[in-house]
Amino acid sequence: MMYECRLPLAESELAILTSFPPCREALAQGKVVSAAELSDQRPTLVFLHGWHDNAASFTPLFKPLSEAFHLVSVDWPGHGLSEHRGTDNYYYFMDYVDDLAQIRQALAGQSVILVGHSLGALVAAAYAGAFPETLAGLVLIEGLAPLCENAELAADRLRQGIESRMKRRQRVSKRLKLDSFQAALTVRCRINGLDAEQLRPLVQRATYRDGDHWYWRHDDKLRCDSLIRMTETQAKTLMSGIACPVLSVLGERGFTYLKEPDAGLSWVPQAAQITVPGGHHCHLESPRQVCEQILLFTSKIKKLV
Repeated sequence: MMYECRLPLAESELAILTSFPPCREALAQGKVVSAAELSDQRPTLVFLHGWHDNAASFTPLFKPLSEAFHLVSVDWPGHGLSEHRGTDNYYYFMDYVDDLAQIRQALAGQSVILVGHSLGALVAAAYAGAFPETLAGLVLIEGLAPLCENAELAADRLRQGIESRMKRRQRVSKRLKLDSFQAALTVRCRINGLDAEQLRPLVQRATYRDGDHWYWRHDDKLRCDSLIRMTETQAKTLMSGIACPVLSVLGERGFTYLKEPDAGLSWVPQAAQITVPGGHHCHLESPRQVCEQILLFTSKIKKLV
């Protein structure tokens, strides 16, 4: 069973799921602790989802891992049940790192392992490079180093990002209507190449009903391109600063570039990479194998032994 609650940050409020009944008084003060004070001292897994996903995208992992860990699964701003950022904020990558730093502060006193998928993996890696002393481990599913490119592409990147904002402003401000929940589920199944049962919890959290129609909850500004990306040198510097052990989990049909030497794994001091059946959402297609690998990986972390 997962408990629904809301965590106040400095400028916003996040929706989160926890495997323990949270202390409401502590939550109001920005702290995530159990009403039972987490007296058993299990480490905490913090799940960080990918772009246009939400906290429920890890649903198949919750029950198998809840016996060994306390679980916290986050809706990033603009996703799931969390608040959208302000109208002038276009979800700059480093703002997610700031969000994660505040989430980590809310878990003060707990041994934390981050489990990030896609965008969540990139944010987790960037945070771990900047705050290496705060984590016991990292599990990066279908994602490694923050996206980077040659500095010579800066002008093109800036133009592309600003033009994407212009196009959004020119679009008619109109919610995309869906005739039914099943229609929304079918759309995501087609986009992700997954079946309905694998995606149902995610889509339930990603949609809402208003009258006779269903609508997506996510912020439309998420579709706008970044204005700037790191250089490889910057990304490499961040990754080389990660002090904890790292497990990279790839899908057999996932992003092939993540297996290449310059994808970021070779920049991390302590890292291993494994492959499981499935594509980019391999944790939904092969949850048992992913859970087994997480349990094996964490059993070898000296901080937790």
